[in-house]
Amino acid sequence: MGATEGTGPALEEGDTAFKRLSRGQIFRRRFLRNRSAVLGLVGFLLIVLFALLGPHIGHYKYTDSDFLNFHVPPNADHWLGTTKDGSDVFAMLVEGLRKSLVIGLCVSGIQTIVAAAMGSAAAYFGGWFDKCALWVIDLLLVVPSFLLIAIISQSMGAASKGSIPMFIILLAAFGWMLSARVIRSMTLSVRNMEYVTAAKYMGVPAPTIIARHILPNISSYIIIDATLGVASAVLSETTLSYFGFGVKPPKTSLGTLIAQSQGDIAVYPWTFVYPALILIVMLVCINLVGDGVRDALDSSSKSGGQA
Repeated sequence: MGATEGTGPALEEGDTAFKRLSRGQIFRRRFLRNRSAVLGLVGFLLIVLFALLGPHIGHYKYTDSDFLNFHVPPNADHWLGTTKDGSDVFAMLVEGLRKSLVIGLCVSGIQTIVAAAMGSAAAYFGGWFDKCALWVIDLLLVVPSFLLIAIISQSMGAASKGSIPMFIILLAAFGWMLSARVIRSMTLSVRNMEYVTAAKYMGVPAPTIIARHILPNISSYIIIDATLGVASAVLSETTLSYFGFGVKPPKTSLGTLIAQSQGDIAVYPWTFVYPALILIVMLVCINLVGDGVRDALDSSSKSGGQA
């Protein structure tokens, strides 16, 4: 009898130990056990911090020119040296990094929203809307987007004066299609679930069903796509700016810095090395974070460990 009575409190105390974890807690535990993902996150946050604080700790603005110091190597006054125009490489690097980060984050965000809205709506409504959406997606996929962005950017360059918002819209307009197709396929497997059908019978509006019942159930892919989309957008911006079709002087980005310093790499390597190095480190960090997010959200993955 005493043994039976003694098990009651023990079970009550044990209930807290076996309490079910929320999805957020499971994700956090799995992500934090992935050392490379944590390293990537720390590295990316340090890069963002550098971009935010850089203008306040440097001696010069990126528009300043020191006419007494052309192509000066790193020293106490110019921490990362100067360019052929006497511009401070540190100030140029901070400004270029800020521009590339803003473009990458904005493009990824817009692409993700458009892909999620178009893909889920096409699968949910079906019929003619689905056919039209697929036609648009397939058409944009076969269009040479790089060439089209370059042509539009050049034709609008004089009018917009190298507008960053216009460049963001151009990049986002041609980067959402593959994600939309995947989201459409995932929505097709979710839309006939019992909770979705019940919501339809209850008269819940279609946008509400998509937002509350469909997208949350495919959110893992959307989060991963948004994370890796930042790296893809930064790389696209850098490539286009390198060839003169993106950010244009006097504005600066990592792509323009690399393009302007490529001819000096042998003689004045500091003008090229620092922008190229921070670009590589940033892309590696973002991809490490993206892989970590994928492993943490995928219960079948071994990389994140057990929750």
